[in-house]
Amino acid sequence: MTPERIAFVLTALAAVVVVLTRVRMTSREEEAAGRVDIPRALVNVHTTFGVLALGLWGVFVLGQVDIISKVDTVYGYAGLVCWWVTTVAGLLILMRWVPAHGRHASGPAADSWGEGPGLSILGHVGLLVGSIVWTYLLVADKLN
Repeated sequence: MTPERIAFVLTALAAVVVVLTRVRMTSREEEAAGRVDIPRALVNVHTTFGVLALGLWGVFVLGQVDIISKVDTVYGYAGLVCWWVTTVAGLLILMRWVPAHGRHASGPAADSWGEGPGLSILGHVGLLVGSIVWTYLLVADKLN
């Protein structure tokens, strides 16, 4: 598999993570699963930078910018920065699963997305791996 295809597949998977996190964390019908409440601003950062990353990185990966190669690289690095912000926000969202301690602490809230943090861990650790791979591919000049 070529580096371009790897980057494209990881981008598609990351898009799913950004969208599903937004849907899961902003559902009005039930509380988001976890043990700790996550500020809405953190979810908004995750979504905003995720959408920016998809746009910038998508333009770079799909090679739709035909001006000069430096512009392509600028889009790539800007998208990569946005991916890292999205990744950090996603890992902070995972913190909702850290057990809360104290007299008034309650058990984890459940939702219809599955038992425990498995889906969130898969998505956000996957996004971390994707960001590492994208960084390597871009810095090592593997994407043309």
